[in-house]
Amino acid sequence: MSHDTVVTAAMLAIGDELLSGRTKDRNIGHLADLLTLSGIDLKEVRIVADDEEAIVEALNALRARYDYVFTSGGIGPTHDDITADAIAKAFGLPCEYDEAAMTLLAEMYRRREMEFTEARQRMARMPRGAAHIANPVSTAPGFIIGNVYVMAGVPQVFQAMVDNVLPTLRTGTPVLSLAIACPYGEGDIGTPLAAIQKAHPDTSIGSYPRYIGQKFSTEIVVRGRAQAAIDAAGAEVHAMIDAIRRKKEVTENHSAEA
Repeated sequence: MSHDTVVTAAMLAIGDELLSGRTKDRNIGHLADLLTLSGIDLKEVRIVADDEEAIVEALNALRARYDYVFTSGGIGPTHDDITADAIAKAFGLPCEYDEAAMTLLAEMYRRREMEFTEARQRMARMPRGAAHIANPVSTAPGFIIGNVYVMAGVPQVFQAMVDNVLPTLRTGTPVLSLAIACPYGEGDIGTPLAAIQKAHPDTSIGSYPRYIGQKFSTEIVVRGRAQAAIDAAGAEVHAMIDAIRRKKEVTENHSAEA
């Protein structure tokens, strides 16, 4: 595992049930958290239906743009589990029954005294030359082809597969962050905060409004890869807050005198 300055990733979540709202996705947030901790920037997430052309189009766009692409969903035993076929098509490869995967699944079903049906055998299909992603939960492996990591949609299985994949990836310099509580709303801080961001291009400054009772406030988060850059921007944010406070005190005093 090496450390480049920036390593990028995207996620492609696949399934009609995600778009209909029948299934609430739990995998995107989990992957985002782990990639952030690993110093990999998750730059884009797409959700597509169980449609081969849509999967191929999205996958080809993402894998050309980012270092890694992670997919979830569509590698099960049913007729609408078409992810393996679509990914094989995107790479211009045949989708085949993988011999090692067939052996793993056959042995698992034998131990459970269950029939290894044609539907269950579908879970052993993957593009020719793909490498396995181990599945300690339910045996059926995910797979890796090129820079694409294909994993199950069931959250417990997805998470186990991600745990197996992460130690093998190149990582970047982790993103650090500084959270600053600001007692003023975005209407007060918008213009000076934009000036601070412009003066500190090596950081990313986000503002997250809050409304408690009848009062607006904001959490300001400064992110970056260098602590010195974060500290410098953070100091200006604190100075901005102090300047707004002083201005409001003057205004309030003038109003009271009037």
